[in-house]
Amino acid sequence: MQTFVLRHKPQITVISGVLIVIGLVARFAFHSQPAYAAAFIAASIIGVLPILIQAVQALRVRVMSIDVLVSIAVFGAFLIGSWDESAIVTFLFLVGGQIERYTLNQTRSAINALTDMAPQSVAVRRADGTFETVPVDDVRVGDIVKVTTGDRIPVDGTVISGTGLVNESAITGEPIPVGKAAGSSASAGTLLDDGMLTIRADMVGEDTTFGKIIELVENAQDSKSKEERFIDRFAAYYTPAVLIIAVIVGLVTHRVDLAITMLVLGCPGALVIGVPVSNMAGIGNGARHGVLIKGSEVTHRLSSADTFVFDKTGTITVGVPQVTDVRRYDEDGTPVANDTGNGAGGAHIGSFEETKDVAVRDSSVHDASALDAGSDPAHDDVVRYLVGVESQSQHPLAKAIVRYFGDIPVPQVDQVSVVTGGGISAVHDNHRILVGSPRFLEADGIALTSSMREDASELEMQGDSLVAVAVDGSIRLLLGIRDRLRPGVAEDIARLRRLGAKTIVLLSGDNQRAVDLMTAKLGFDRAIGGLLPDEKAAVISGLRDDGHRVVFVGDGINDSPSLALADVGIAMGNGADVAIDTSDVVLADSDFSRLPHAYGLAKHTVRNMRENIAIAVGTVALLLSGLVLTTWLTMAVGMFVHEASVLVVILNGTRLLRYRTDRNHGTRHWNIRKLDTYQGQPRSVIDTVTA
Repeated sequence: MQTFVLRHKPQITVISGVLIVIGLVARFAFHSQPAYAAAFIAASIIGVLPILIQAVQALRVRVMSIDVLVSIAVFGAFLIGSWDESAIVTFLFLVGGQIERYTLNQTRSAINALTDMAPQSVAVRRADGTFETVPVDDVRVGDIVKVTTGDRIPVDGTVISGTGLVNESAITGEPIPVGKAAGSSASAGTLLDDGMLTIRADMVGEDTTFGKIIELVENAQDSKSKEERFIDRFAAYYTPAVLIIAVIVGLVTHRVDLAITMLVLGCPGALVIGVPVSNMAGIGNGARHGVLIKGSEVTHRLSSADTFVFDKTGTITVGVPQVTDVRRYDEDGTPVANDTGNGAGGAHIGSFEETKDVAVRDSSVHDASALDAGSDPAHDDVVRYLVGVESQSQHPLAKAIVRYFGDIPVPQVDQVSVVTGGGISAVHDNHRILVGSPRFLEADGIALTSSMREDASELEMQGDSLVAVAVDGSIRLLLGIRDRLRPGVAEDIARLRRLGAKTIVLLSGDNQRAVDLMTAKLGFDRAIGGLLPDEKAAVISGLRDDGHRVVFVGDGINDSPSLALADVGIAMGNGADVAIDTSDVVLADSDFSRLPHAYGLAKHTVRNMRENIAIAVGTVALLLSGLVLTTWLTMAVGMFVHEASVLVVILNGTRLLRYRTDRNHGTRHWNIRKLDTYQGQPRSVIDTVTA
């Protein structure tokens, strides 16, 4: 019976409202007092049922809830013959509950949208080769699953057969379907638009990237801030106090109607609901914008932060080295000039200033001028020798070189020998090839000309790492390689300052000169290089000891101590798992522009919570004052104002769902990390996609 009544609360609300309308029509249209009384009595009885059930359930666990106060008030009004007020009070209370439930569901739309993407069943291959449909919770790591057109992929895994186009927009924001074939990675929650795939499960359930995002948002929305914990404790004493005061008022004044009205006016509904709705709306907004906040308490700490400390590599930079300059020389060491040359030294391709705001190159894109410069076939051969040698290495600089020159035909080099800490030597068609630092080549007896030394000095002053290429004892190429700033970092740091950040610091393990060159125009108050992880943590401790409220933003395993030590740790979503686990906030797509959004959202969320508390307390104070100072404030009017205040704080809270910062207004830019291959070797590629 109880379950039936509670499950049909919306229908009961409608019936109660219809009966009230019938009663009003009977009284004012047909002047029938008996019909009016019967309709309102029926509305009172039907309307109070779900409220009474919830009140009894609360009392069983020793909780004095709002339902208890309303139930007592309705019974009192009914007994003294004020069934019109009892009917209106129950109806308004039920309507308010339905509005509240609907709005809270809307604030949880982010988590609802995510859970709706998770498939409930999946076809798993059995020992005899047949596929059996089982609940997705029964899938284990190593199982082979089949996905057909229109299905959502249920696991993180590797495609072992089949081809298809997968819509990954739910995870990456990229609108264009991605082709998948044997060897490709597949993510849970993505949609197979066309084709059929068999996938080996590498991660299942909550261990998938998709599952972790859902769990993170769920835990965050269920957590409570200090305001919510205070209100919970306050309500535990406030509600019984209202009941006691109402009884005392009734006994002193001998007016049951006044005592009952006080019960209704004292209901703390807006106070109880105001803070949670702000919390959930704020966290829901963050989830929609790629900011995963691990709880309301984190929101409060972030809102009061005044100091931001950043790791460099992978945080303010993309974390992937790139070729920025290529200088070319003849066999006798003479610089080879071309249209893109700087006129001072060797051929110059793609300066840092020209490309500093460009995302990491896609594997399919390379600077054609790198091969066409000088139009000498010998230079083309040197490039091919270089790519042939570097494709044998897993060193980050080698991967940057292969990625820069793209998928060009390369020779099969022989006698490849890696010299630890130096470079690589190889042989092709009786040509001896050396690739490494200029110092490595000099140690092998290869001399640098004055123009080469000038080029090397210039590139080092720009913060580049140097890679030289020698063929048969003659240096033919000199490459400058370095990490790049994420697009828009300077603008985002300026936005943080406008939002209230007073101190902004950079900490890095790189040498001080490289740090200074990278951050010269970014507006940092301090930029410290040459730090070990424990030294970074010591800087964080020092700032906190000086009274700063510190946010640390990082991405690597070495950042974990600082992430844990800061007041708020923020991890880049493509960073190390341990960094993400240690952090309080995750920028899910490693998009740096989400950081100002997170900071501004936290401030707006806390402000919104305090506004709702003020509205709720002010409403109760106004009603109680009106009860003392006026004669027109009845129980029905009080309930109407009470439910109106609940609606006001809910609507105020849901304003947070529309909050956004001004950068890229109306456009979402996502940095997408994909796994690509070159000659069978995996490599990471980051694209910038507009959605």
